Amino acid sequence: MHYNIWTASSLALLLFAANEGAVVEACQPVRHKHSTRLVKRESAPFPMPLTPDEEALVRSVSNTSIADWSYYYTHGQHLAGRNQSMAQWTADRWAESGIASGLVSYNVYLNYPVSKSLRLRHARNGSVIFEPSLEEEVLEQDDTTSYPDRVPTFHGYSASGNASAEYVYVGQARRTDFQRLLELGIPLEGKIALARYGGPFRGLKVKMAQEHGMVAAVLFTDPAEDGDMTEANGHAAYPEGPARNPSSVQRGSVQFLSTYPGDPTTPGYPSKEGVPRTDASVVTPRIPSIPISYADAAPLLSALDGHGIAGKEVNRNGWVGALNATYSTGPAPGVVLDLSNVMENQITDIWNAVGIINGSTHADETIVIGNHRDAWIVGGAADPNSGTAVVVELARALGRLVAERGWRPKRNIVLCSWDAEEYGMVGSTEWVEEYLPWLNATAVSYLNIDVGASGPHPYLSGTPELHDVAVEAMKKVLWRGTNRTMYDVWNEENQGHIGTLGSGSDYTAFVHKGIGSVDVGSGGGASDPVYHYHSNFDSYHWMTTFGDPGFVTHKSMAQYLTLLAYRLADADLIPSNISTYGAEMSDYFTDLEETVQSTNSSALDLSLLRSAIDDFSRQASALGAVQQQLISLLTHGAEQNDDDALLARIKEANQKSRDFQRGFVSQGGLPGREFYKHVVFAPGIDTGYAPTTFPGITEALVQAHNATLAEEWVRKTAAAIKVAADIVKP
Repeated sequence: MHYNIWTASSLALLLFAANEGAVVEACQPVRHKHSTRLVKRESAPFPMPLTPDEEALVRSVSNTSIADWSYYYTHGQHLAGRNQSMAQWTADRWAESGIASGLVSYNVYLNYPVSKSLRLRHARNGSVIFEPSLEEEVLEQDDTTSYPDRVPTFHGYSASGNASAEYVYVGQARRTDFQRLLELGIPLEGKIALARYGGPFRGLKVKMAQEHGMVAAVLFTDPAEDGDMTEANGHAAYPEGPARNPSSVQRGSVQFLSTYPGDPTTPGYPSKEGVPRTDASVVTPRIPSIPISYADAAPLLSALDGHGIAGKEVNRNGWVGALNATYSTGPAPGVVLDLSNVMENQITDIWNAVGIINGSTHADETIVIGNHRDAWIVGGAADPNSGTAVVVELARALGRLVAERGWRPKRNIVLCSWDAEEYGMVGSTEWVEEYLPWLNATAVSYLNIDVGASGPHPYLSGTPELHDVAVEAMKKVLWRGTNRTMYDVWNEENQGHIGTLGSGSDYTAFVHKGIGSVDVGSGGGASDPVYHYHSNFDSYHWMTTFGDPGFVTHKSMAQYLTLLAYRLADADLIPSNISTYGAEMSDYFTDLEETVQSTNSSALDLSLLRSAIDDFSRQASALGAVQQQLISLLTHGAEQNDDDALLARIKEANQKSRDFQRGFVSQGGLPGREFYKHVVFAPGIDTGYAPTTFPGITEALVQAHNATLAEEWVRKTAAAIKVAADIVKP
């Protein structure tokens, strides 16, 4: 169906019809790379030539204006559901660039901190051994750390509750960590879990503790996560130096994201006032949890020394950290933790800012570009506002191209500033659920930037058909003001690996509705200043002093994302290489064969899946030949506006490129988590962020140990790939 919604009047309907009476006026997942597929390692020209439009876009990007955008966003609280003025400010900046913009609101379940406490004491006489501060240091050098409306440390969607019990150190709280503790005879039921960040998503750590009968959880960041940049290695702590401030605390959501993201009370449909709501405990914990700093964690770990099993004897990767403790399991007899956590649950409004540039010749095709605006803190200089500043600058560059060169994209461009991403991709998920019929009919791709700059190393993940175009755009950007392209730096550091999308940012809902997506950003390495993730120290001062002085990484990322968006929106033929999808699936199939062998499931017949992948690859190759023929016709002077037959062929090829991934989500949701529909990759049920390929089959073998379920998902996965192949078929 053709959705012609891009007139001024219908734009207003799109943005505001569902919000009548509303006033029109804010994450860093672990990055994962698939290990076998490589991009060709040819040298990039210096840099690749730019068209006049591309030159204008690159020149339009200014690190000075990006710094201005960053300053605004990082000097006011923008916790989800409390940032309408920032949402409106974002829409206003887009409108100043000539982009029709407004707000779309949703009425969602969130919760906010009221009070918390934690004490380590002797059970016999009640004497207090240690009482953590549970808050971060106020720094004279960093003004926003002292703001009166700074946000306390807390876990979003944590349960309220009190617990008084012995406690057990559970490592990174992976399922395998708990299995090891049970093997060692360590008591878990009725205890409080003390867990390190790292490994699975924090919500799944709390979920694992809950499933093992534990009554609360305390999570901390260990300096072992900081590479070479530690005080133990002679580096001063922030603000004097690049090491982690000992009081730094990682806030964050504890929703069970691998089951479903979005509003926990409205799975599968948009959250509007008055809609029916389900029990949130399906995907939120029933036990309380709080985050603490490593300074507060050290005495808790030390109190367990000599009790239970020493960390080295537990013999688990990621168990022993870098603090002065043995990382023993405990419990320590007669030593208890008293934990209290009080949260206020609310059904409250959140606000997505949405801006639209209408397409011309391909107005039934849409490129969506998004970044979330909400943060756990006043600052959020890296997460998310490095990405937010980039998108505002992208809008300014595109607006100038429209105003000064009369450019109009062939495809619609939709800009989105999401709210409540931090709680569980809430704003983007609700928006996708509301506008799914239109997205199914028009969406070509979704471009996501979350942490645009927390360090100087670019990363890229994406669905395979977008690999080539995403890499080509890198070759047009000089990285951080040097004479090296972004491609040179990325390829050297990543050996050509492009990440597979799991979850952890706003591309999630798009991927699992069959919409191709890219996630880009730039982070730090082992020798770079420590990025204080979800901490008050993710601030403008940290960014300008350590993270990206001069905003040079921001500028390069803005140039890159702008050029990628321009290419996808302006090419006559959608620049996707669907054959790459077939090649990637073949690599995933090899991994699956290894999983089958490692789980002693050799009786599982994968021939149906192998045949479906081969069929898809043949059809993709045939479509690629058609695309090359059409490119040749366009290159050699055929004017599509003067040739109805050529225009019809281009339209047909574009529809196939746009729609084929809808086939991968055609078989219903994965077992026990129907939101995740993509049969080729999904976040792992026990990881939350990290991807699992052919998840229906893999998890049936590895997690469920269910051969019958695995056979069912071989059939379903093959059927979905066949649907995609039939769409691709010329």
